[in-house]
Amino acid sequence: MKIAFLAPAGAMHRYHGSFGIGVHYAPLTLTTLAALVPEELGAELVIHDETAGAIPLDCDADLICITAITGTAARAYAYADWFRSQGRTVVLGGVHPTMLPEEAQQHADAVVTGFAEQTFPRLCRDFAAGQLQPRYVQNADYTIVGRPTPRRDLLNKHRYITTNTVEVVRGCALGCTFCAYPTAFGSTVHKRPVAEVIAEIEALPGKYVAIPDINLLTGRVWTTEFFTALAPLKKKWMGLVTSAIGSDDEMIKLFERSGCQGLLIGFESINEESQKFFHKRVNKVGGYPVLMRKLHDAGIAVQGCFAFGGDDEDTSVFERTIEMVSETKMDLPRYSILTPFPNTAYHHQLEAEGRIIEREWPMYDVEHVVYEPKKMTPDELYAGITWAWDETYKLSAIAKRLAPFDRAPLVSGITNLFGYRGYAKKFTQFPRERMVDNSDIPAPDLVPPGAPREGTAPGSRQLRVLQ
Repeated sequence: MKIAFLAPAGAMHRYHGSFGIGVHYAPLTLTTLAALVPEELGAELVIHDETAGAIPLDCDADLICITAITGTAARAYAYADWFRSQGRTVVLGGVHPTMLPEEAQQHADAVVTGFAEQTFPRLCRDFAAGQLQPRYVQNADYTIVGRPTPRRDLLNKHRYITTNTVEVVRGCALGCTFCAYPTAFGSTVHKRPVAEVIAEIEALPGKYVAIPDINLLTGRVWTTEFFTALAPLKKKWMGLVTSAIGSDDEMIKLFERSGCQGLLIGFESINEESQKFFHKRVNKVGGYPVLMRKLHDAGIAVQGCFAFGGDDEDTSVFERTIEMVSETKMDLPRYSILTPFPNTAYHHQLEAEGRIIEREWPMYDVEHVVYEPKKMTPDELYAGITWAWDETYKLSAIAKRLAPFDRAPLVSGITNLFGYRGYAKKFTQFPRERMVDNSDIPAPDLVPPGAPREGTAPGSRQLRVLQ
């Protein structure tokens, strides 16, 4: 049996787009799924991540598993339709199919909703037995305790800044109105046993580790236990937290001792009213300068994320944001456009107000405008974010922000110059016509969901795999 795991990418983030290796660590979805394949099946496994290379149209696999977020959903469906027309069995999963399973079902033999630790092994066994079900749903007793080690060996390590990506906790309880995560997966936070995670990290080669979990501040007792245990390994790590870290000086010191080199923080906006709009009340705009100073004093670089387009923001928000970014010497600013992902509270609000102006999923990549803002036009919002990217990543602006160059050179210098500067320079090269264009994938006649393919009965292909 051969199983292929595919991660399509939007035009901006494809391997030949603007998302270079300088800002690209290996994702965990496909490597984790590969690790969940039952050993007794003896399956041959391959991973194709479109941020790192092309997805072959002649992919020789019996079962093709495709993960999709909203911005990649249309492309995932195009691949799914193509492979199904070639007689392959296709499974769709991820955030977008979880939020819109009926839509995804039109393009797949099976859809997996929620997380996959419980359901994916069962799906693989069902496929091998010729008993594949159309829908696999996460159980209520879900846990990530004892989760297998991701199959990093299946990745092309030369296409990522690091493949040492580790999951420590899964989930977030903040419930921000614009975030797709709680809509898809709920608000429960799942914590891995500390000893389990430490053993995985200790086995990794090299000294750098990326922890891409949504929020590492998941409870002071567990967080303290984990980073205390991490410190003796002498690893250098980067991860995600909220701005609440600024009110916990002891935790900042612990992060420093444990090898923290950089933190991604969702500042979202420099407008206090926007934080209420986002329901992200942990953010206190007035405290941003103090927070930045504390982290820099600890030698920790900061990737600050901002989402433009809140209802209380006018065109002045762009210049005011750039001023704050420069004054606080924010190491790695990142800008996006507030995006109403399907089934989120924000999407329901804008839909009710008749403000959704774009229905093509590839445009939901957080860098394009898909709704009507309140205090500026869509064109003004797009022009503003374009200006912000360009202004922030001029060489003079980079030098001003990073001086005196004493914070985490890998995060600060390399990622600025060889990562986001290149991203900023290509930002305007992705208009709508390029974003929605999937013409490189053949468009066959669609196979109705669950319909027998010519010359076969449902499940017969799976049965032949084992004969």
